[in-house]
Amino acid sequence: MKQISSRFSIAVHILSLIATIPMECTGDFIAGSVNTNPVIIRKIIGMLKKAGLVDVRAGVGGTSLCKDTDQITLLDVYRAVEVVENGELFNFHNHPNPNCTVGRNIESALRAEMRDAQTAMEQRLSNVSLQQLISNFN
Repeated sequence: MKQISSRFSIAVHILSLIATIPMECTGDFIAGSVNTNPVIIRKIIGMLKKAGLVDVRAGVGGTSLCKDTDQITLLDVYRAVEVVENGELFNFHNHPNPNCTVGRNIESALRAEMRDAQTAMEQRLSNVSLQQLISNFN
């Protein structure tokens, strides 16, 4: 299994910045806060824009939220940045040995558990708004 992409945590970081200090949210400022390359920030902001979560002003720059923070859930962010491949969070290793009892059966035995785990995680993310998350900042 692969680790979940950092795009999700970066996207939540970006949205939190925009919500808390909107006047300073240029690409360079965001990249400095996230401590990553501005190209990565622009790519993720593009995903957030496509999902209707942010608006980007050309020229002068700056990014703003399209919804109130209590209307943006962590699931919205998770889906916006395409964390999962083909709708499935967990991937299986390729070509287990069909001549082995475990190799032949592992995917079918484990798939339902993984699907249930993903569903539970997505349900949890749907119950947490950006506002709730931001309220935990000190």
